[in-house]
Amino acid sequence: MKKFLKVTGIILSAILVLIVIAPLIVPIAELDTKPVSELADPDSQFINIGDLNVHYKQAGTGSPAIILLHGFGASEFSWREVLEPLSSLGSVYAYDRPGFGLTERPLAGDWSGNNPYSTSGQVQMLQDFMNEKGIEEAVLVGNSAGGTVATLFAMEHPGRVNGLILVDSAWKDSGQGKLAALQKLVLDTPQASRLGPLLMRSIRKWGTELISTAWHDPEKIPAGVVEGYQKPLQSDNWDKALFEILKAREPLNLESGLNDLEIPVLVVSGDDDRIIPTEDSIQLASLIPGSTLAILPACGHVPQEECPEEFLRVVEPFIQNLQGEQ
Repeated sequence: MKKFLKVTGIILSAILVLIVIAPLIVPIAELDTKPVSELADPDSQFINIGDLNVHYKQAGTGSPAIILLHGFGASEFSWREVLEPLSSLGSVYAYDRPGFGLTERPLAGDWSGNNPYSTSGQVQMLQDFMNEKGIEEAVLVGNSAGGTVATLFAMEHPGRVNGLILVDSAWKDSGQGKLAALQKLVLDTPQASRLGPLLMRSIRKWGTELISTAWHDPEKIPAGVVEGYQKPLQSDNWDKALFEILKAREPLNLESGLNDLEIPVLVVSGDDDRIIPTEDSIQLASLIPGSTLAILPACGHVPQEECPEEFLRVVEPFIQNLQGEQ
């Protein structure tokens, strides 16, 4: 029995050492990346904001300023169908939030101030972008996680938002409690920091599946959409930045502040959203006093892409009415 216990102890110790040491020494292949200059479009623009070189596109002139905020795994590319049409109403901006698109991706410790990958850092980025562009007030249009950023900004800076459009917006907290604390503890280990970016590279596979899930009718996804979403996965540090976003998750408790929003709000959802359930958007609208709800038929999580005409049909009058109220 003593011999058995000794052998078992040796085996368990070896396994523990393997778990601790192996992630630190396993070879990780370098990504084949391209300079941003080779990935940018002819109408791409860049602006230095704090520590980052931020990629954005702009259309139209005058007031109001309309800022489009994309969701997780997306970029300004997700607004391609509505950027120009909305420019008939004013100046429209769509920028790549930190961690996505062609915006610069700093490594851990290479930034000053807020972590740009955290939600609070993303809110600060929006404020800095508005300041750099000389925008005093804006209509914020946020899709999915972009809606989270837009909502938090409106709560913290209500005087700088003259209208809020939440498109299939993420607003319910996830990742709280003891399990979240344990996850954060694991994610902050040297082992996770080394292997995490490697695991993020699998987005090249499941990201394509996510695009299909985001559409009510995946068979209608136009040619080139998947390639458009995957293009930023050729830029420097994209895998490390995705892992930093995962590490930076934080409880937001948005629900507690929704009742205090005193700006005009339009909540938009596809009737077949399989990522942020349509019922969540209906509930969101019920929690915001005076908000307007629009459910778009035969549409999924990204109505601005899948159903742009229907999307514009509800968004344009809302923005026009904002001008009449001023």
